[in-house]
Amino acid sequence: MVTTPVRPAKLRDAAEAIQGSTGLRVEIIGGILLMSPPRRGKHAGTVRHLRERIGARLPGLGAYETSSVALPRDGDDYATPDLLVLPVEWEQQDGWLADPRDVALAVEVAPGPSPVSHVATKAAWYAAAGVAAFLALTPRDGTWTLYTHPRDGEYQGVLHGKYGEPVPLPAPLPAELGTSGLPLYAPRR
Repeated sequence: MVTTPVRPAKLRDAAEAIQGSTGLRVEIIGGILLMSPPRRGKHAGTVRHLRERIGARLPGLGAYETSSVALPRDGDDYATPDLLVLPVEWEQQDGWLADPRDVALAVEVAPGPSPVSHVATKAAWYAAAGVAAFLALTPRDGTWTLYTHPRDGEYQGVLHGKYGEPVPLPAPLPAELGTSGLPLYAPRR
């Protein structure tokens, strides 16, 4: 086990130390450290399918899996969604935090048994950051929710659907994103 001394006042230092020594995905949402294990098969498969479906249809934009976005006005908060759609100029940046105003779409795949609180927390965070659109997928029940038009820390547009129904995406994204054939999690025992 690797230990790294951390100044208590620098939450981001703690997050970076944890991520570096454990390999866990670490985010700071609302001043709280959130840690996730590496993606498992169906979660990773969902992200791969989405990246392939949306990536080839993004003129001037790219779909990135391991990029993070900063919360303006907070030196520590940042999120690392499962997929971020950014201008391709992002590939030329040295920094590791994208400006939320550059994010055309953030995608999160609900990790497990309590997707409602996970999605609500992330939707509030992305809206406060000013991310243009947020797509939350729940492979447990095969549903999706698209959040658009952030204003005053809330998304004004919220649209729900089921796998098999296309997600209507706002410009500059492709008109829609197909969800047919996305992996579903096994039923709970």
